[in-house]
Amino acid sequence: MKKIEAIIRSSKFEPVKTALSEIGANFFTFSEVKGFGKQAGEHVVYRGAEYDLGYIARLKIEVVVTDDNAEKVAATIRKAAHTGEIGDGKILIIGIDEIISVRTAKVNESAL
Repeated sequence: MKKIEAIIRSSKFEPVKTALSEIGANFFTFSEVKGFGKQAGEHVVYRGAEYDLGYIARLKIEVVVTDDNAEKVAATIRKAAHTGEIGDGKILIIGIDEIISVRTAKVNESAL
């Protein structure tokens, strides 16, 4: 099993959510995150003055899938989140040793 973590632009959340739903990946978690990368922070103009916030606000999506679905899910996220500009984000694919359902005590793929 694999865990896919994707850091994406907030504006691309709805297209990514829709695309994941279309391929049957209906369960995932997301959270607001802040980071710093090549884009070098977000600049905001307020009352004519430019302010450097020093970070970039993004969303992190986390989804656990079977090994055979990992590439398909990652490709779907990449396609839906792509703008072609610096700051589109990153996708990480991480191996999972074991999953246990809290409610049913099922393990691994049956816990998904």
